[in-house]
Formats: sequence, C-alpha cells, structure tokens
Amino acid sequence: MSQDFVHLRMHTEFSIKDGLIKPKKIVHKAIASGMKALAITDLSAMFGDVIFYKAASGAGIKPILGADCWITNHYNRDDPHRLLFLCKNQDGYHALCELLSRAWLKNQHKDRGEIDLDWITEDMAKGLIVLSGFNTGSVGKSILNGSFEAAKEECAQLAARFPGQFYLEIQRIGRPELEAVVDGTVRLAKELNIPVVAAHPIQFEEKEDFEFHEARSAIAEGYTLANQARPRIFTPEQYFKSKEEMIALFSDIPSAIENTVEIAKMCNLTLKLGKPQLPIFPTPEGKSLKEYMAELARRGLDRRLKVLYPDEKVRKEKFPTYSQRLEREIGIIQEMGFPGYFLIVQDFINWAKTHGC
Repeated sequence: MSQDFVHLRMHTEFSIKDGLIKPKKIVHKAIASGMKALAITDLSAMFGDVIFYKAASGAGIKPILGADCWITNHYNRDDPHRLLFLCKNQDGYHALCELLSRAWLKNQHKDRGEIDLDWITEDMAKGLIVLSGFNTGSVGKSILNGSFEAAKEECAQLAARFPGQFYLEIQRIGRPELEAVVDGTVRLAKELNIPVVAAHPIQFEEKEDFEFHEARSAIAEGYTLANQARPRIFTPEQYFKSKEEMIALFSDIPSAIENTVEIAKMCNLTLKLGKPQLPIFPTPEGKSLKEYMAELARRGLDRRLKVLYPDEKVRKEKFPTYSQRLEREIGIIQEMGFPGYFLIVQDFINWAKTHGC
C-alpha cells in the first residue's frame, strides 16, 4: 500500500456558500500531515487560486488547481451533474478559466454557471484531468438510482471524451447509503478498465467546525438551523483528514489511494505571477501593435489640429512642432513595450464616450 495520499477535492471560503477553509492556513495543515501536494477545487470558481498557489509554492507544497463544476443536464436543467476538473498544465488552466467564464456569462440556470460538455474541444481536454463527481456526477447518480447499465454508458462516454484522463471517484464521508455508490463505482472500474481514485470533499478544517459550516450553509440557502426541512447535505466527516486517516479509510481499495499520488504527479502547472498579462489587442490587416498604435495616434493628431487651427495655412505651420512631439511620445511608448496597453485603454475610453458615459 502506498504511504502517500493527496487531497484532490477541497472547497475553500472562495466557494462562498459551502466552504470555510482559508487557503493560506490550510497549507500548514497539509505540511503537518506530511503531504507533498494539495488541490484547491472551489465550486464553479477559481477566485482563490492565486492566493493558494502562492501559499503552497512558498511552503514547498505542490499546488494543484481545479474546480468542482456544474455540468448542464440537457434532459433536466433542474438536476445538473457535477464533475471535478484538475489542471495538468497551463493549457488546462486556460481551458478551465475559459469554460467557467462561458458558464457564468452564457449558461446560467438558477444562479448556477453550468458548463456544457459539448464546449470542450479535444485540445481543451488534453490539459484537464477529470473526476466523475461520485454521487453528484451522472455516473454516481445512475448507480444510486439502481441503473447500472445507464451508469456504464455515462462512464464510457466520459472516458471517450477525456481519453486516459478520466477517473472514477469514490468517497466515504459517513453516509452509509452512499456505500452502494462506492461498490457500483468499483465494479464499473473493473468492467471498463477505468482507474478509481479516492477523494474527500473537504469543507472545513477541523471536525469541530461542522456546526459553523452548517450555519453558513443554512444562511446561504435561506434556512434557519432549527428548520427541520433544511437539506442536510454535509456531514461532520468533511474536515481535513490526515493522509493516515485517508489511507485507513480506503484500506480495502489501495489503488484508489495510490492514484491520488499519480494524478498529483501529472499536474504540473506553473503560473507566471507579478508581471502584467495583457490581452492581445486585435489589429486590422495584419498590422503590428506598434504600427496600429502609431497610426491611431497620428490620426488623432490630425483631428485635433483641425479643431485647434481651423485655418489650413496656420495648421500647416504648426504641424511640424506637434508632429515632432507626437513621434517622440510614440517612440517612448514603443520602447517601453506599452502599445498594447494604450490600445486597450483607448478602446475603453472610446466605448464609454459612444455609450453616454
């Protein structure tokens, strides 16, 4: 049995509704547990990634970035599935950022930003590792509903969509009724030759934090703690378990523990921090940023001189002085590498002017 384990599923306070974990603080918990890597997978969000990445990297722990995502169920929009995405590399990180942005901007349903699996191209899939979501995923839900063949079909489709990078996820969080999902998932893994991985849905740091987490969750959902109708989604077991606890919890399925380490080895994302990352401004007719910025500046000078000096003769006399100043400023901007920045700013300003701002 492997003596190592890596937590691949963790909601922090950046999940807003269902997490209490502070990214900086939890890194020290992982160090104390002897873990070499740790993942952050907030619910349909990546807001805490940079904070977590800096804290983990600075402490000598390998940061794994990902997200627990809502997936559109085209047969029933009110019953979305979930999948866990982990970034293998920078391509995967950019792909996940793009998918979540599109989900929130273009595909919201009942306050959920949902990813449509049809958006995911072959190139996007290459940079992502995907976990099935246990009982919240389409595979686990089918098992829970007693439809093993449907689960098998869902599993085969996901494995084909993410070849070599799809894992069947199992969890044990103190809910006996979900052990049937564990058994069904392990059976699927054997029949379809798909690896199984143990994940623990961490929502808070210590077991004693459960009541605080329940209060926060109830407030977010509009319930009081005393309300008997309040959904009981979480359990006291969803604290940050040590690797020894996790190894013991899945002692009967050692490969599920070993695969957490294998996945961690495959995730090698390096973020470039501390330097401005500007979007590439589109230029017409294949012109460079420098050329287009200079062209717009010269056009602007011509427009302004016509206002300042309506008399064409006077304008021609003044033009060399202004042109010399402009060319000097263009040269400085280009030398400093800022033409893209100026193009972006002028685009914002012009949009504001034409929209009454």
